[in-house]
Amino acid sequence: MRRFLLIGFGVLLLLAQQCSCAEAASPGSRAQTEASGVQETDPAEMNSLPHTPEWLSIGDPLEFRYAEGLHIYSCEPGGYLADIPESGVFYLLPKTLAPLNKDQIRDLSSLGITVLQTPIERAYMAATSVMSLAVAAGGLDRIRFSSQKAEGWYRPEAASAMEEGKLLFAGKYSEPDYELLLREQCDLAIESTMILHSPKTKEMLERIGIPVLIDRSSYEKHPMGRTEWIRLYGLLFDCLEGADAFFAAQEQAMREAAEEESTGKRAAFFYVNAAGEIVVRASSDSIPEMMKLAGGSYVPADFAETSASAAMTMEEFYARACDADILIYNASIDAPIGSIRELLDKNPIFAQFAAVQEGSVWCTSRSLYQAADRTGDLIREFHNIFSGGSENLEFFFRVE
Repeated sequence: MRRFLLIGFGVLLLLAQQCSCAEAASPGSRAQTEASGVQETDPAEMNSLPHTPEWLSIGDPLEFRYAEGLHIYSCEPGGYLADIPESGVFYLLPKTLAPLNKDQIRDLSSLGITVLQTPIERAYMAATSVMSLAVAAGGLDRIRFSSQKAEGWYRPEAASAMEEGKLLFAGKYSEPDYELLLREQCDLAIESTMILHSPKTKEMLERIGIPVLIDRSSYEKHPMGRTEWIRLYGLLFDCLEGADAFFAAQEQAMREAAEEESTGKRAAFFYVNAAGEIVVRASSDSIPEMMKLAGGSYVPADFAETSASAAMTMEEFYARACDADILIYNASIDAPIGSIRELLDKNPIFAQFAAVQEGSVWCTSRSLYQAADRTGDLIREFHNIFSGGSENLEFFFRVE
């Protein structure tokens, strides 16, 4: 009872100090492009523009070469409008501009547009994999709360910030510490689509005046599309220049790897779950696309699933991948394997795979799923593996 009284009191204080408007979903479809090609922004082919009040005019769109699930437009009298289909529409209003009056706030709210005053200064990062984009852009100092404890971060910058008390644990995404977020004046909750499985949490955050932005970068078709979302965080945290520079470097790394001659090597990317099933990626997932850009190919190539990954029996996996040139064990989900013996302990049939017999077994590092910012480097490392190299690898290691 005391907890809810404190929350209620905090809500009253917050409402007395500031105006806020509720977020409403703005569903829309994403443009369909060739997954391995480049998405060029063409205003004539874009989704319908969001509705805005007469006093807020939509200007030129920001160009995105790969990202399809994010649309950002410049605005008059200033700021940006970010349209994230199936998440919401957000008006990024710089604090250097005159604040909105009550009528303007009401106009935006009636259209389901959430106002975010930028730069965001005390964000709650509940989308773990997206922390890398914020860090790479230069916005770590503007994130005050984390849904991970220090030991859960594979980003050393985030772990250090928690140890120094600059970044506070505020509960996992489905059970945030509302009192802490209110007391420390959280101004934005950045969530993954996991929050959709906990709708009451999202509703409560918005009810107490904390806007919720659902990041959908993991749904991008082109591998570089996910990394290109760094531009959104550059705008949120007032570090767009650094975000653009970082993305340009990753794009260059991707292009250098993609320009190399194809190796013709075929690789399986998988892990073994607790039931002994083999969990693989759908052939349309970003990992197979990275392999393609790196001059190799993914097996099973014809494994089309609606989700990013799915399980199959060992018999099915053997039939599809026994002759693969390379096996890569996905330790971003399961624990890493330190030897071939550990792989065989999971299932002795692995001994019959060509890659095991030829000593071409690799394992990912645990940090892989927190590396959304390093797509270009990942593609380059895939190319090194396909080319037979094993030096200067950060995200993979050979299993002996």
